Amino acid sequence: MRPSDTDPARLALQDLVSAFGLLTRLPVPQGWPMRGAASAWAWPVVGLAVALVAAAAGSLALALGLPAGVAAAVTLAASALVTGAMHEDGLADTTDGLFGGWSRERRLEIMKDSAIGSYGTLALVFTALTRWSALTALMAAGAHWAGLVAAAALGRAAMAVVMQALPNARDTGLSSSVGRPGPRIAAASAAIALVIAALATGTASFAIVPTAALAALAVALLARARIGGQTGDILGATQFLAETAALATAAALLV
Repeated sequence: MRPSDTDPARLALQDLVSAFGLLTRLPVPQGWPMRGAASAWAWPVVGLAVALVAAAAGSLALALGLPAGVAAAVTLAASALVTGAMHEDGLADTTDGLFGGWSRERRLEIMKDSAIGSYGTLALVFTALTRWSALTALMAAGAHWAGLVAAAALGRAAMAVVMQALPNARDTGLSSSVGRPGPRIAAASAAIALVIAALATGTASFAIVPTAALAALAVALLARARIGGQTGDILGATQFLAETAALATAAALLV
């Protein structure tokens, strides 16, 4: 049965379906109208689910006797499989475009191109090394569940906040088709992520949350200066860098 358009509980369920359908490759019920940016409050919940799947894969690797470094690689691979590596793709396109073009139009053109250039390659390599190093340390200390959950939730909330704060840089593309969440929806997304991070990491969240926020702010300010707003790629880069910063901070505090 499809949810009605007036029942709050069913609308919340529809938002969850929309959020998982947009941000993951997990199977979701078909035939329900997608609510786009209205579902942004649920994005941290999607992050929680992705983190749980990835952490479980890493724990299984550890249980099989694999070293922490290999288990960390398994964890990263599981996360990328669940999301379809969409955030990694956004980071690569964003760095190629923002740093490889001399004009706003050229930057947007580069970002739309699916090919990966030197800036995008370097961004993926450096972030992969950072994430793998942080996860290896967390796994060796048995703290990878907490770090992954907090980082994944905060990264998805960062997307909602930046999406609300910045206008669309172009009239086409994924971000434009999804729409922009209202201030209340973005605030709800941030609040849910804060609760998840606090429950997962305790007092360490007082450092993890600001670090993730600063990473997201840096991407937002750079995007506004260079292309005048956000795109789907910018949002992907926001999520990935905020999550990476949170993971690194968690490794520093929880190990």
